[in-house]
Amino acid sequence: MSLFYMRKGVKTITIIAITIGTISLMVAAFFITQYYRNLDKFVNLPPARIPTYAYNIHIDSLDISYGVVKTNQTLSTILSTHIPGNLIDRIARKTMDIFDIRKIRAEQKYAFLTSKDSLKKLNYFIYEINPIDFVVYDFRDSVRVYRDKKKVEKEVRTGKGTISTSLWNAMADSKLDVDLILALADVYAWTVDFYGLQKGDNFKVIYEQIMVDSVPVSSDHIIAAIFRSGTKDFYAFYFEQNNDKGYYDDKGQSLRRSFLKAPLQFSRISSRYSRARKHPILKITRPHYGIDYSAPKGTPVVALGDGRIAEAGWKGGYGRYISIRHNSVYSSGYGHLSGYAKGIKAGVNVKQGDVIGYVGSSGLSTGPHLDFRVYRNGSPVDPLKIESPPTDPVAPDKMEQFKKIVEIYKAKLDSL
Repeated sequence: MSLFYMRKGVKTITIIAITIGTISLMVAAFFITQYYRNLDKFVNLPPARIPTYAYNIHIDSLDISYGVVKTNQTLSTILSTHIPGNLIDRIARKTMDIFDIRKIRAEQKYAFLTSKDSLKKLNYFIYEINPIDFVVYDFRDSVRVYRDKKKVEKEVRTGKGTISTSLWNAMADSKLDVDLILALADVYAWTVDFYGLQKGDNFKVIYEQIMVDSVPVSSDHIIAAIFRSGTKDFYAFYFEQNNDKGYYDDKGQSLRRSFLKAPLQFSRISSRYSRARKHPILKITRPHYGIDYSAPKGTPVVALGDGRIAEAGWKGGYGRYISIRHNSVYSSGYGHLSGYAKGIKAGVNVKQGDVIGYVGSSGLSTGPHLDFRVYRNGSPVDPLKIESPPTDPVAPDKMEQFKKIVEIYKAKLDSL
């Protein structure tokens, strides 16, 4: 073959390759253009339907209605329009280990989940035990009963207030709820005398708010706090160590003491420790070696500290009376009670904070109050002046971890 024809053949092949490449590029460009022209059609497609749930049950095919248990209502009366009474009775007896229907309480919420058709067949009945826990009665096929929980969300919040009359009023003025008030009182029960607060004392608190269905249900877990009483600052930091948990000051010392500051919450001191007080009934002047806490009848009275019940019975002018031996040095007495807590009798061991009785007016008393006394080596002492040593501090091997917590939350508290 001549050189001329060889060159001509190479040229022809090159032209064909260029032509094919050009056509391929044009086809690709066409499809790319079409894709972008139609992109809006894909973007504007309606979003996929998100299933609706209530009580962790898919309810798109069901109707839901709510109710509140009325006084003296039972499961039978609530379900009477949907389920035969004899079936309800059988279900209740067979599922008592899951939920005892005798514990249904007035004012608690419940729900019916029924079919959307005209028959309104009951598929589920839900009773809310509390804001988080509920029991489900599934009537779709064979009856099934089970417990479940609502989704719980936690939010970290802050609060602060200044004392003008009482801790309770200060926190209420700051729109802080009852759970948090009681929790703060518990944290500082061993270190702050809430009956000796002065106007201008103040507090700051960082706490955990529990939310269910976007509604606050609890705020009783305090993360950190500072309480300024007089010229003293009392810090409190929540910390867990060695399967134990509690509150510690900024130096790692436990806020828990051997004794509580008072044996009941949010009452009023009507009479203090005195060596010469005129008795309101006997009309004679004699020592009053205790503290009288004025409180409504039935207010729970708790043990000042761990110990053993030495007496539990009637004791002359003290009326219904309890004494507790805490150790070889200290004992405490509780008089004018209206009654005793279940199981309280001589010889029984109690823990600090256990309810032992209830405020009353038994014996020589002009009205409901607690006569509270503390004895050291058998001699009366002023309960408000007892200095109790703290329990175990933060362990040395946990101190670095604790210091990091203090550093973070102390800065937050100081900036509130």
